[in-house]
Amino acid sequence: MVDIVHRVGIKAPASKVYEALATIDGLAGWWTERTSGRPEVGGRIGFRFHTETGDEIGGFEMDVLELEPGQRVRWRVQDGPAEWVGTDIEFDLVPQDGHTVVRFGHRRWREEGEFMAHCSTKWATFLLSLRDLAETGRGRPAPRDLRIGDWH
Repeated sequence: MVDIVHRVGIKAPASKVYEALATIDGLAGWWTERTSGRPEVGGRIGFRFHTETGDEIGGFEMDVLELEPGQRVRWRVQDGPAEWVGTDIEFDLVPQDGHTVVRFGHRRWREEGEFMAHCSTKWATFLLSLRDLAETGRGRPAPRDLRIGDWH
């Protein structure tokens, strides 16, 4: 199994970053505007992605596995692209030198490949959107996210 990992420092308290990761409004502020569900342990969150004209281009359903306020969020993918199903997504928050360091992992991919590389780059852009939301109050969630190529 292989993992996508990233690290980003955010000039905001861990409580604020956690809120952006553990609430529907927070998630809709940096990842995709069309986020719904129950963001509680045992709940499920749906993430739908659309073009700016409203055409759906995909989505995911995640079970919420862990929530440790100000410290950790972890989900398991239950529905979405086959490469994602069964993978875990985790965000560990570590206060450090006036920042909250987000240690991100999208874990348990079955194999490396072009789609995984694309997803790694997209995760990086969305983590910067998370940073912008926590630092400035404004992220770049889909459909206004940064395009990185022909797959979006």
